[in-house]
Amino acid sequence: MNTSINTKTASPLTVSPFGSSKSLILLSRLLLPPSTSGGSTLPTAAELGIAEISHEEFDEMLALASSHHVVMRGLKAFLQVMFQAKDETRTEWAATALAAEGARIENAMTFLTAVCAAFEAEGRDIAVIKSLDHWPDLGSDLDLYTNAPSADVLRLMKEHFDAKVSSRSWGDRLARKWNFEIPGLPESVEIHMGRLGQTGEQVAIASSLAGRSQLAHFGSHTFRVPIAADRLMISSLQRMYRHFYFRLCDIVDTATLAATGAIDYEDLRFAAKSAGIWKGVSTYLAIVSDYVKCYRDKGLELPAFVTIAARFGGSEIRFHRGFLRIPIMPQSAKLYGSQLTTLLLNRELRNSVRLSLLPCLATAAAVGQKITGSDKGIW
Repeated sequence: MNTSINTKTASPLTVSPFGSSKSLILLSRLLLPPSTSGGSTLPTAAELGIAEISHEEFDEMLALASSHHVVMRGLKAFLQVMFQAKDETRTEWAATALAAEGARIENAMTFLTAVCAAFEAEGRDIAVIKSLDHWPDLGSDLDLYTNAPSADVLRLMKEHFDAKVSSRSWGDRLARKWNFEIPGLPESVEIHMGRLGQTGEQVAIASSLAGRSQLAHFGSHTFRVPIAADRLMISSLQRMYRHFYFRLCDIVDTATLAATGAIDYEDLRFAAKSAGIWKGVSTYLAIVSDYVKCYRDKGLELPAFVTIAARFGGSEIRFHRGFLRIPIMPQSAKLYGSQLTTLLLNRELRNSVRLSLLPCLATAAAVGQKITGSDKGIW
């Protein structure tokens, strides 16, 4: 457990109960400041223990912020702290990094606008999933969902953008998703078609996603995005059933969503139960709430039926290899079993078969990683 934060200059919260790094604790404190009657107030540079942060330490924080998709939000808070401290040198570090990230994001948003416009011009449903959940940050690729046939999508992407299809893994084929490389766009465009979930087992969520999506503004751009409940189910599928780790953006995104009152928990429970992932979704929310409580005076205001349904909370996660890891055995394995049972009870036999392949896929990926150092082509 890495807790090498400077205890002499930092305020009382020097060790995260999740096992953490100095950079993650710093970013968490910048992004989740304690709330007050008048809102949230950022700690001072001295209270954060960064009054004399070195350029090397700043770069470490920036690298972690990038992998956790919180560069814009984290550095804006850092910039504010240093501006108040009248630290011109470190203010310049943050401003330079923010300008570079802002340029990357604006370039990606321009392409994303064009891709969505091309789909809409042909009368095709298209929604941006996951990528814009982090706004004003943006992920490392652009994720979209459509009900359009794959042949039409492949033609559209080739004709409009001269896009090339990236090599597809076994998991990509099961999940019915394609990754495209577009000239001039460093990020890949990942398009999910008609299915969601690691093995494409989730047609219940996918079938209603486009119809439930709403228009939302992101800077000068407007996109169709999933409603809050669908966002949380997609995030839970990604974190609790596929990657088995959290990014800091997942914590901050969900905390922000909960604070705005945008989550209809009854609708979320009904939809997640139908998809067999209610236990995973409620556990996802419990983990977020526990993490938030660690840095603020309280966690999320969750209904009792959410906390009762949660199988475990933040005490089970640990910071390891750059992310907040969720234990696979037995916790995540039980969530997988619950999802498979629901699909079987709903007589979704084809989707059950797809999901039953997940352990084999995960085993093959683990073996491939151990032998070749990469799970490319499998996961």
